[in-house]
Amino acid sequence: MIPMVNLKAQYAEIKDEVEQGLAETIANCSFILGPNVQAFEQECADYLGVKHAIGVASGTDALHLALIAEGIGPGDEVITTAFTFIATAEAIRYVGAKPVFVDIDPKTFNISPEAIEQAITPNTKAVMPVHLFGQPADMARITAICSQHNLKLIEDCCQSFGASIGGRQTGAIGDAGGYSFFPSKNLGAYGDGGLVVTNSDAAAETIKMLRNHGSKVRYYHDIIGYNSRLDEMQAVILRAKLKRIDRYNGARRRAAHRYSELMADLPLTTPFEDGVGEHVYHQYTLLCDRRDEVMKALQENRIASAIYYPVPLHRQNVFKDECAGVSLPNTEKVAATCLSLPICSELDDRTIESIVKVIRAALV
Repeated sequence: MIPMVNLKAQYAEIKDEVEQGLAETIANCSFILGPNVQAFEQECADYLGVKHAIGVASGTDALHLALIAEGIGPGDEVITTAFTFIATAEAIRYVGAKPVFVDIDPKTFNISPEAIEQAITPNTKAVMPVHLFGQPADMARITAICSQHNLKLIEDCCQSFGASIGGRQTGAIGDAGGYSFFPSKNLGAYGDGGLVVTNSDAAAETIKMLRNHGSKVRYYHDIIGYNSRLDEMQAVILRAKLKRIDRYNGARRRAAHRYSELMADLPLTTPFEDGVGEHVYHQYTLLCDRRDEVMKALQENRIASAIYYPVPLHRQNVFKDECAGVSLPNTEKVAATCLSLPICSELDDRTIESIVKVIRAALV
């Protein structure tokens, strides 16, 4: 079986370092907001080029707490993409705001700057672009739009740790950024985890209180907060992987480019890199009108594949009533034809060639 992500192979390389760190943590009995969380936060801030990096319990929480800290609340509208995981819109809903779904660029799958401009109303207070599948959104144009209309810019970086634009990391460009450390991510924990980044001292102070029951001093509570702390043992694992993230991402890019080279002549569309930023390939997602045939052939050969995402958010049951009449043709076309293949830093050329051989046999 060829899995989407080979976590076992990755673990084999870092096993000794991780197990030593976990053993030390258990022996020290410092489990909540301990030294590894603090060290990881500083290491992330240094790597990402931001003033503050704050560990939280998940990527969803990262986006949620960032929205609160930036003052987004009931009655506000937040423009975002419908072609993303539902956590993007959930976080907007959690603060009482309304997600306004707009269309994507059909090549990059990222939110369209033109569509953002067309959707702005007097109630628009923020834009939340998603750096989907690891390709940075067009942040120069989006930043200019937000600046012109005095909108907050909160980046959903849950799939883009290590992706950069003009030498700046995703998440370091807007008012705040949220990351996920779900196990399959480019930088993944062995459980849930997340991170909020910001250059605002005030926002960072608020997020630190929000993640810890609204408290700066133990048993003294200034605001209503949450229990959303990055676990100390996950921080041990993440620190080991953070040292290797550039190598991991480089290997993903090499694997993705090899896929694209081998499938250049097939009746499908391989991922497009727009050159605006450096893609880190959280997913390798192609477009194919004969998707079902390809998936069936892969399954028969014990090769994993997945559809991210089969139902855009404006067509999901939870949003379909309020989005009745909303038409996002690019989003709908991509959702109907997209297919993601196995991708990870451990994927070698021989495995890629065997996957492409199966796809070629199904299509030619």
